[in-house]
Amino acid sequence: MKFMGRAARMERHHERHKARAGINLVSMMDIFTILVFFLLVNSSDVEVLPSAKDVVLPDSTAEEKARESVVVLLTDTQVLVQGRPVAELAAVNASDSVIIPELKAALEEQAGRAILAAADEEEAIADREVTIMGDREIPYSLLKKVMATCTAADYGRLSLAVLQKAENTAGVQVAAGG
Repeated sequence: MKFMGRAARMERHHERHKARAGINLVSMMDIFTILVFFLLVNSSDVEVLPSAKDVVLPDSTAEEKARESVVVLLTDTQVLVQGRPVAELAAVNASDSVIIPELKAALEEQAGRAILAAADEEEAIADREVTIMGDREIPYSLLKKVMATCTAADYGRLSLAVLQKAENTAGVQVAAGG
């Protein structure tokens, strides 16, 4: 009799633990949602610079990733800041001044927007960065004027946009300056 009681207890025990464990869908959805947000935030680590058909960037072997910054574009006829024309190249080349007043005003306007968006004004000034995109054939005197103007507008970090020289990739990269 004792044996039968033990067998019955074991059978009841096995029946109780035979039920399948269910998958908790709420927890699984939470994990997948967090994973999707993580991938979205970390997938956009390449800065896309505006392209102009008449600007041929110089080649470089720079490996540092591009950072978001104010873009100064030098075309054959104009100087543009963030895609907005600010000065004519003929007037800039004709001027003897090292500083381009229109470019300086546009850069200071962009800096004012960055200060409003930042919590700490001193930190915003220290982190000001500008990327200069220009054709490989632009004269050095023009590049020197643009760089001097950027420095006069309190942009301490200057970068030049270049095409990365690699065997399989030819993406736009930024050579770090500073």
